[in-house]
Amino acid sequence: MAGLPAAPAGRARFARRTDAENPSLPEAFASVRVPQGASWPRRFLAFVGPGYMVSVGYMDPGNWATDLQGGAQFGYRLLAVIMLSNLMAILLQALSVRLGIATGRDLAQACRERFPPIVNIPLWLACELAIIACDLAEVIGTAVALKLLFGIPLMIAAVISGLDAVIVLLLMNRGFRYLEAFVIAMLSVIAICFAVQIAAAAPPLGAVMRGFVPTPTIVTDHAALYVAIGIIGATVMPHNLYLHSSIIQTRAYDRSVEGRREAIRWASWDSTIALMLALFINAAILIVAAAAFHGSGHGDVAEIEDAYRLLSPILGLGIASTLFALALLAAGTNSTITGTLAGQIVMEGFLRLRIPHWARRMLTRGLAILPVLAVIALYGDRGVGALLVLSQVVLSMQLPFAVIPLVLFVSDRRIMGTFAISRPLAALSWLVAAVILALNFKLLFDAVVS
Repeated sequence: MAGLPAAPAGRARFARRTDAENPSLPEAFASVRVPQGASWPRRFLAFVGPGYMVSVGYMDPGNWATDLQGGAQFGYRLLAVIMLSNLMAILLQALSVRLGIATGRDLAQACRERFPPIVNIPLWLACELAIIACDLAEVIGTAVALKLLFGIPLMIAAVISGLDAVIVLLLMNRGFRYLEAFVIAMLSVIAICFAVQIAAAAPPLGAVMRGFVPTPTIVTDHAALYVAIGIIGATVMPHNLYLHSSIIQTRAYDRSVEGRREAIRWASWDSTIALMLALFINAAILIVAAAAFHGSGHGDVAEIEDAYRLLSPILGLGIASTLFALALLAAGTNSTITGTLAGQIVMEGFLRLRIPHWARRMLTRGLAILPVLAVIALYGDRGVGALLVLSQVVLSMQLPFAVIPLVLFVSDRRIMGTFAISRPLAALSWLVAAVILALNFKLLFDAVVS
């Protein structure tokens, strides 16, 4: 797109091509009807779904490792990091929605059309690395949950976890709404499980509220900073920015200026409400870990299996450990769906390469399963916990490669037309990007010095 004349004011630069030409996620594009002229609750409900699918990435098994470690080691202190990262996620996902609806492109397609290959190839590789890191967390989480619930050896459970691709294929064949319904059902299971565990843990309300207030020690303490960046990497998911800009286009909204404006409003509400649910679940994991482990002589709990073993005895609730493992299985299964779609969207957007969904799923799943099997073989079951936390730090390192292009696009009136964000919002968005970059550089500097 470089070198083309700027579009007239009020029109998006990408408007030369209609949304229906080479659409994002073509098998589901505009497949969900939006009732025209209906009441606002019915119109809003038509947009409910994509936000919850995106929220899956904000409570996947990778979050569990970082939240458990943060709560056990530092009590309620890192609740402020969870809240901050969730607020950043709400902003960034709203920008992703705006890009997809305003331009008819997902973020990967926009990058391909805007940037030269020398930029696009590193962006694509960084995003693929993020998807593999996320898939790694899904494999570990699902495998650990199968082991805890059914006693399956971790090596075998990791292989079995690759078969959950069948769920994605079956649901996609039924229609996108079935996919969304399955995701929301699994999210409900996770929320109920942790609501029961919080009630059993009975954490002190004052300490919990103080945990949401940021303290300087989060940055000055390297151990806390490492976990904090892992939480940010596990919460603000880079591939979710690509995913959301695509799946919002499954809605058959009016493609006029007013229709797009309304679609942006309803879709932003959908993602904001869904991400508040993610905030509750992430905070619940850390709160349960802090209440159960931090003050009881178990501050070194960082492994999901250790948490499972200790929860019921410490909380005095026999079903607590089972609920914990059940929620973990639901989270791992759910994450498979979003990982599958994100992988497809990124590959098709950057490379315009379409391969069968099952082949894409098996490829990314295989790339995630092999490191898990290698770690289990070399270090035993205890090594997967460290691998899980490391995967979230890797995700955090990939964030700038998704955040910077997104903010760049939605701030550019030549691309977005009348839907470009205001200067104050652009300044806030760049501030978020700067915070993410600063935290990443701080972690890298400390790692090199130490």
